Amino acid sequence: MIFDDITDAIGHTPLVRLRVPAAEGVEVYAKLELQNPFGMKDRVAANIILEAKRVGALADGAHIVESSSGTMALGVALVGTSLGHPVHIVTDPRVDRMTLAKLRALGCEVHVVEAMTSHGWQSARIERLEQLMADLPGAFWPQQYGNPDNPGAYRRLAREVLDDLGAFDVLVGSVGSGGSLCGTSRALRESLPDLHVIGVDCVGSALFDQPDEPRRLQSGLGNSLLPKNLDRTLLDEVHWLNDHEAFAATRALAVEQRIFAGNTSGSVYRVLTDVARRAERGTRVVGIFPDRGDRYADTVYSDAFWASSGLTDLAVADVPEQVDYGTEVTRWSRAVNKSGLDLDRHLVFVEANTTGTGMIALDLAAGLGLRPVLLTGRPERYAGLAATGAEVLVCDTNSPSALRAAVQDRFRREELAGVVSTSDFYAPAVADLAAWLGLPRNPVDAVRTCRDKSLLRRRLAGAGVPQPRFAVLEEPVTPEAVAAAVAEVGLPCVVKPVDDSGSNLVRLCHDTAQVAAQADRVLAVRENVRGMPTARSVLVEQYARGPEFSVELFGLAGRTELVGVTRKSVTGGPHFVEHRHLFPAPLDPAVADALADVARRAVEAAGMALGATHTEVVLTDDGPAVVEVNPRLAGGMIPELIRLATGVELLEQQLRAAVGLPPDLAPSDSGCAGIAFLLAPAPGVLRAVDGVADAEALPGVAAVTVTARVGATVRPPVNAYDRLGHVIARGATPEEVDAVLTAALDRIDTRIEPEAGQ
Repeated sequence: MIFDDITDAIGHTPLVRLRVPAAEGVEVYAKLELQNPFGMKDRVAANIILEAKRVGALADGAHIVESSSGTMALGVALVGTSLGHPVHIVTDPRVDRMTLAKLRALGCEVHVVEAMTSHGWQSARIERLEQLMADLPGAFWPQQYGNPDNPGAYRRLAREVLDDLGAFDVLVGSVGSGGSLCGTSRALRESLPDLHVIGVDCVGSALFDQPDEPRRLQSGLGNSLLPKNLDRTLLDEVHWLNDHEAFAATRALAVEQRIFAGNTSGSVYRVLTDVARRAERGTRVVGIFPDRGDRYADTVYSDAFWASSGLTDLAVADVPEQVDYGTEVTRWSRAVNKSGLDLDRHLVFVEANTTGTGMIALDLAAGLGLRPVLLTGRPERYAGLAATGAEVLVCDTNSPSALRAAVQDRFRREELAGVVSTSDFYAPAVADLAAWLGLPRNPVDAVRTCRDKSLLRRRLAGAGVPQPRFAVLEEPVTPEAVAAAVAEVGLPCVVKPVDDSGSNLVRLCHDTAQVAAQADRVLAVRENVRGMPTARSVLVEQYARGPEFSVELFGLAGRTELVGVTRKSVTGGPHFVEHRHLFPAPLDPAVADALADVARRAVEAAGMALGATHTEVVLTDDGPAVVEVNPRLAGGMIPELIRLATGVELLEQQLRAAVGLPPDLAPSDSGCAGIAFLLAPAPGVLRAVDGVADAEALPGVAAVTVTARVGATVRPPVNAYDRLGHVIARGATPEEVDAVLTAALDRIDTRIEPEAGQ
């Protein structure tokens, strides 16, 4: 296998079968991460540093500073220096001479602390690192103990094991920073939900509610502090070995399997032998072996060190003692893991919509036993936020690095249940953040495809999904490009941004001049309503004639289930603003099935797999044609219509999907519900909205809401933001609901005065 660079050789490590005493048919494998150029942490260093450069947290040529006494130091040195960064490693006197020689050979500056502080060597190193960060402006700290790019690095390891072995039953790994075992098991459980995960710790480590003994001799596992990356909820079982047992197991690994490894691999090996001994026929077990033995020539493999350190004074167990979790241990013991069971679990919202659904979602999260957290750049945007009781973290939500920093600084990984948003502008940010954290999510590429209508059009075309003809105009738009687009799609045509929402800047054009003018209007907008840079592209598409519908689908566990079809009414051209919805749409079953089928094909072609999608479809004379696939719940209060008509709280099901809980889409009621929006008949200043109480009193009316502020300048709608409010009604039939909505609108009078000079 040929690589262009030493860093490209990271990964691709062998999976080796071990011969250990076990029942017939039991298979035990070692994933030899020690075969990376310098060790397992090469994966971590590469992922953290490359991701930091991608999101802008690490500038070209900036200093990199890390605290490590072993393989992480070597990984950072390998990757950092390869990419042209000065690397500083803070370590302690336990660092072995081989590692020290390698670090200095690679050109690192090594800082060795002289004495332990309040929490042992770890805290002493962190204090020195913080001083270096202050002395080196712009320096980057990989923070292996708290950076989710540490466990994220092991998604590739998980894929390698699955590709090599397929399904297996038990994963055994050491626990130090929490990265390798948590990252690997989290990724594996997406394919192997019943995987049994065993963590290997050392006596004297505080990771699993044991008393801390900072003078323990083992390195590479155990900790005096609780790392943020450690997610104890992923582990089913924990083993502890003392120094004597770990060192003896490491020597046994060399003798019995011809693998010259470090004490972390030796400890994993010893636990593998116990798992194999107890395993039933047909069980497949995989252990992760992180470290090679050259660092341990003067310790593990030195008889003189054994004699001088008093290792043999420690008791040794041939098999682990089964103990209750929380029992203090001094030799090889195992327990069912019970840590993390009483943790507060948080559901993180990246912004929200401002129509009320966002605040409802925060309340629903609390009802699911989760603590809602809102990440926002402008808390004042959200009326009623304080009443939800949600924690608010203020950060630049348009910056991936700022979002990551806010989450990383505030939470330990085991405290996070999911990431979600009720604003479609932030759907890509949610997918990216959830992928970074290894939380339930849709593929980032799928969400970005849905948010960019030009990408979606191309994806649907490749999958053969019926849709309007289309062309894409890029800046600068020339008369020739406009003429070519018009020739491609025909006239009249619809011109719109590829990445906006709420019918904003959507216009029906009847000639080439109108197309060019509307394209210029779209391209003149540099930022959307949330301050995000626009895509600077224009979609020109065939005007699809026919009644409009939206198909509400919900994906989970490889299935895409139909929630229902909504009938949509829109204003006439040149602008298309939705002004009435009815759920479920009164349709012949065959037509409803055809709409659902084309929407499902579109959603699956886009790659959406988890949670709600909102697909807009026009029923043309030639059949259904997909206009948009939105990677989110429907807007326009459609989820509320679904709740009134069927009893299904779709917003709650979306939150459940975001945290990995099964949704309940089974209807408990049957009926119809609809919404009619209040629209300004003429431009001017809104002076009053009369008749609300009379409308509310009508039988069948569920709610009347005025969203426009008295005194505000209003206009006939050119986008969804121009709507003044809405009426929601429920009834037994579509005809009944339509009649109630019309009667309610007749009772409401919006008094609008012309502005001065009009």
